[in-house]
Amino acid sequence: MTVVSNLLRIEERLSEACLRSGRKREEVRLMGVTKFHDRAAVEEAWRAGLRLFGENRVQEAREKFDGFRESHPGAELHLIGSLQRNKAKSAALFFDCVESVDRDALIAELGGISAGKELRVLLELHTGEESKRGFPGEDSLLRAAERVLSFPGLKPAGIMTMAPFTTGEAPVRAAFRAARKARERLEAAFPQNDWSCLSMGMSNDFEIAVEEGSTLVRIGTVLFGERAHT
Repeated sequence: MTVVSNLLRIEERLSEACLRSGRKREEVRLMGVTKFHDRAAVEEAWRAGLRLFGENRVQEAREKFDGFRESHPGAELHLIGSLQRNKAKSAALFFDCVESVDRDALIAELGGISAGKELRVLLELHTGEESKRGFPGEDSLLRAAERVLSFPGLKPAGIMTMAPFTTGEAPVRAAFRAARKARERLEAAFPQNDWSCLSMGMSNDFEIAVEEGSTLVRIGTVLFGERAHT
């Protein structure tokens, strides 16, 4: 199977999920997660029409996407993996958005960087396994939002979460509903800001995520195939 054929099938599944939930397909963005896939796979996805890409590691992204956006107008790159504070400056300068803002220290680090541009950020809500990171609940998320808004260089864009990795549908839906509810609370508390992005749903659960309100799904394996290494 090629990236093109995989993308067509994903589009069908996205459209069907949107139809089931009474939503329009254009309400949901599709991100290609290119971690451990090479530049050739990125180029193939671009030719197939994909414009949004996600990477987990700063160094891998810099090596793979150096010059890519300059030669491919309209391409957008998000950091979706855990970010160490010592990589914050590099990430702020290179990525269009950091989705994995998961703790106060990272907000302070990113906010203190003079990157010469606004950096869009998503606050990560912890809804999955204990091993995953993120703010533990709505109250901590509200406090984090206040801190983000105290830095003029940071532009809040919404929430990201990772549901539990399980075959059971109920805990996955519960996680996505918690994230949707948290975003609604942020919108009510800070109506002057844009919290419209709800980044949730991956290869194993993106259809459920769409049914529960996701506006951005992060797809890797079912688009690019198994990763070359871990």
